Amino acid sequence: MKQKIDSAKWFIDAILQRQLTLLKCMEAIMNYQYEYFRDGDETKLKPMILKDIAEVVGMDISTVSRVANSKYVQTPFGTFLLKTFFSESLSTDSGEEVSSREVKKILSDAIASEDKRHPLPDDQLTKILQEKGYNIARRTVAKYREQLNLPVARLRKEL
Repeated sequence: MKQKIDSAKWFIDAILQRQLTLLKCMEAIMNYQYEYFRDGDETKLKPMILKDIAEVVGMDISTVSRVANSKYVQTPFGTFLLKTFFSESLSTDSGEEVSSREVKKILSDAIASEDKRHPLPDDQLTKILQEKGYNIARRTVAKYREQLNLPVARLRKEL
């Protein structure tokens, strides 16, 4: 009987530890991405990698990865996979670090507002981003476009 009670106590402690770890990580993410959580503007997401959060909460990167994997957070702007708040960084002409999500948002907005009879090819999209100050290669634009499930220009063409 004592073994069963000890096992149950261990299980309860493990669940509490998991809950505390998730809470610590989410609090660190919210503090890091404060500007985004204030008004929901995706362009305000800062570049953030697992290592950034791991350092703040004092845990291993693999622990933070497990916490962020397959977990969702409900915000006033919708429900999101926790992993979506982690992104690579790009530098602008001014040397500022920006999130790849910001670039993807601008890219999807440019494609959404393009003339559907003459859609913009990747090299023109690259020029648009470069004019806005984002140092980005054409193949990176193509990679981001594919990640957004947006087809190439010739397949976006409407008559």
